[in-house]
Amino acid sequence: MGKKKGNAPGNNTIAQNKKARFEYHIDETFEAGLSLSGWEVKSLRAGKAQLTDTYILIKNGEAWLLGSHITPLNTASTHVVAEPDRTRKLLLHRKEIARIFSRTQEKGHTCVPLKLYWKKNLVKCELALVRGKQLHDKRATQKERDWNREKARVMRDHA
Repeated sequence: MGKKKGNAPGNNTIAQNKKARFEYHIDETFEAGLSLSGWEVKSLRAGKAQLTDTYILIKNGEAWLLGSHITPLNTASTHVVAEPDRTRKLLLHRKEIARIFSRTQEKGHTCVPLKLYWKKNLVKCELALVRGKQLHDKRATQKERDWNREKARVMRDHA
């Protein structure tokens, strides 16, 4: 009897939107399912996804993921016309969609995806309601990152 195979905590992330964490203050996060076709799932298993410059649009009571790019695999998309930049539907509860819609109507607020990840055998998207950062906030974030990096270097050298 072998051990039951489980995903390691850092192993399930497919793609991250690091730019969003730098550009915005994150107010609230949501977890949404993604409606995908077969070739897209195979490409995601190979890690061929990109979330930079991606955003969420609420239209007719449905949430859509715009601007995401999933590169098709040559072996998986031979019998279909693969559209790497197509609009993908997000699967959320009505209350969550209503909350996101009402918050994005406020000035300075928007909704962006933070990451794509596996949850068991399903692809999930972590969304966030965000506010734009000012230039001085971005500088402070960069300064804090540099300080943490320098601190880690010093601790590693002295240990």
